[in-house]
Amino acid sequence: MEEQKEEEPTGKSLKKKAFSGRVGEFKISPMQLWFSRIGWKISMRAFFTLIIIQTLALAVTLPNFQGEYIDHLKENGKIALISSMDHTAVKRDMSVLPISDKSADALLTRTLIIGLSIYDLEYNHLGAYGNLLQMSDETIKQAAQTGENQVSLSRKKDFLNVVYAPLDLGRPYTIVVHMDSSNLVSALKTYIINSALIMLILSSLVTVVLMLSIGRWLLEPVILLRNNLIDAAKHPETPNIMQPRTESTDEVGVALKIANDLIRQNATNLLRLRSQAEDRIHKLAYFDRLTNLPNRSMFMEKMDEYIKNMVIKDDKKLVVMAIDLDNFKDVNDTLGHEVGDKVLEAVAQRFVHNMPENAVISRASADEFNILVPMTDKQRPQEFVEKVFAALEEPITIYQESFKIGGSIGVSNSPGDGIDGAKLLKNADIALNRSKEDGRNTARYYSEDFDKAVQKRFQMLRDLRVALDEDQFILHYQPQFDLHTGKMIGTEALLRWWKPDKSKDGGHFISPADFIPVAEQSGLIVPIGEWVLRTACQTATDWLKEGFPPIRMAVNISGVQFHRSNLVRIVSDVLQETGIDPKFLELEVTESIFMDEIETTIATLNKLHQLGIELAIDDFGTGYSSLSYLRQFPIDRLKIDQSFIRNALSNPDDMSITKTIISLGHSLSLNVIAEGVETNEHEAFLKQEGCDEVQGFKYSKPIPSAELMQFMRTYADDLQPPGKLATVKS
Repeated sequence: MEEQKEEEPTGKSLKKKAFSGRVGEFKISPMQLWFSRIGWKISMRAFFTLIIIQTLALAVTLPNFQGEYIDHLKENGKIALISSMDHTAVKRDMSVLPISDKSADALLTRTLIIGLSIYDLEYNHLGAYGNLLQMSDETIKQAAQTGENQVSLSRKKDFLNVVYAPLDLGRPYTIVVHMDSSNLVSALKTYIINSALIMLILSSLVTVVLMLSIGRWLLEPVILLRNNLIDAAKHPETPNIMQPRTESTDEVGVALKIANDLIRQNATNLLRLRSQAEDRIHKLAYFDRLTNLPNRSMFMEKMDEYIKNMVIKDDKKLVVMAIDLDNFKDVNDTLGHEVGDKVLEAVAQRFVHNMPENAVISRASADEFNILVPMTDKQRPQEFVEKVFAALEEPITIYQESFKIGGSIGVSNSPGDGIDGAKLLKNADIALNRSKEDGRNTARYYSEDFDKAVQKRFQMLRDLRVALDEDQFILHYQPQFDLHTGKMIGTEALLRWWKPDKSKDGGHFISPADFIPVAEQSGLIVPIGEWVLRTACQTATDWLKEGFPPIRMAVNISGVQFHRSNLVRIVSDVLQETGIDPKFLELEVTESIFMDEIETTIATLNKLHQLGIELAIDDFGTGYSSLSYLRQFPIDRLKIDQSFIRNALSNPDDMSITKTIISLGHSLSLNVIAEGVETNEHEAFLKQEGCDEVQGFKYSKPIPSAELMQFMRTYADDLQPPGKLATVKS
């Protein structure tokens, strides 16, 4: 069945929607490596840390280097001294200088020694050569004996004094040597520079190794994760997830794997949610939520498809039916919408069961269905209409309650009534409206005459709007009389429409029977009714200003106006604006208003009555009001419909109904007025039965305000129309 081919999301379809994005291997580029801020932050911290460590190491090793250099100078001086000493002289005489003048000159010119001073074992000064620094005997003695301060360096590190003890020389002499140490400063500088270069090269090498390690094990996964997240943000449903060159089980590798898995899971979830959302949107857009039938949109698409593929290409026929469930509103109002929904579901299932497999069945609105059926050459639309009635024939049981649901059907066919889907459905709706107008629970087949009637109604509606905007409405007034005293006690305001035209009269009257139903169906009766109420009350006030005694002004209220407008507020505003005494305003309502929302109706009538106005039931006896409810209504008057009065003297049933209404009204302490009194015999009959008030053509037809004022001036309270205004029975 076409209407049930709705696709539901399944596990298989969801798998197809699962993530299948692009996956590739990621390798960091040199540009990304060397321009990475995090890599440089880590590497620079490591670089400067190494520099600091090596600087501290240099500060520790520099004194050692200086000490080693001085020891080297000291050792060279010692060797030079020992090689220059005369061993034979030492053996002969301890007071003789161990170094000859010639050897001393050689020492001073060939070595770094620039001066020396020689002492014996008793620290007696034996002699000196070259330039010397002054040192006290006590200092020399202490240095030779203890080894403390044996070496002293000048402040500028350019000269060095060394005290060689006898044990150092292996000779019985103490020699103080003044040496040139100016090369020490340059050696220290060279040592510092070489250490710095080594330090820089080592730190740079470590930094490069660290950068490469960071790039491989930290930076590459971080950049990979960043790129994957950025791509997932741009393309959440189909992200390009890159993989590392090698899977790692360390903290970074595990975190990267979890993040990539989350991106995939998010993509899969988004695809699933999108698929579900698309299915949901499709269902909401094309299917009725209650019955699961296609809605009007899908029905129109299917109808256009059928017309194209079957009617135009294959020269086949289609039948389109618009079905409205009769009085379905009563089910909702009396039993609730839950029961109403169950009824709709049951009706939908019956239509599905009774129609062919290739039929398209849709729920078009609350209680309206559309059915599209392709026909074979031998089939006729009547066959499918009978199937619809058969589906509605059996009562529907809901919650142990049985319902007999009727239906009105409008039928059109293609190509006979058109090959445009919208036009076909429109024609079926036109036929449906005619079916409902003709008594419901029937079928009507589209005819061009139906369309003309609809066009006429639409034209009437357009003309009504123009009439309301251009003040084409006027009021006529028909007087009402006390049947016992003959006095004129009121008048009824009746709406008339003078429509201008190009005729010699300048226009013509439109019958209320023609335009009032259209106004009620369209809702225009609400503003029109408000205009009638305000104009009638203002006219009554104007009559008072002209000196006429106050009389009751009766105004008809439509059932549509009663239920759709804020009638109480409108009446209250009109009373204040016009200044009319509320007791001289009477609103006439028909029995139809009592059919719906009884409690609300009673509440509205009570509020109106509290304003001080009178209320009358118009056309009493033609409706279906319950006598039990009648007692609850704040009604002042019953108005007998003119159809009973007209035939009361010739039809025993109408006479009996008239008598009953008069008796009923009096039993409820209500006044009774009869309309449609046309003859003296009517008047005599009503007077005999005790009717209170009358109106009709016997006394006056509905006339404009100016003529009614003339009527009131000349009326003699005798139930006889003034001569010039006398009317005859028409």
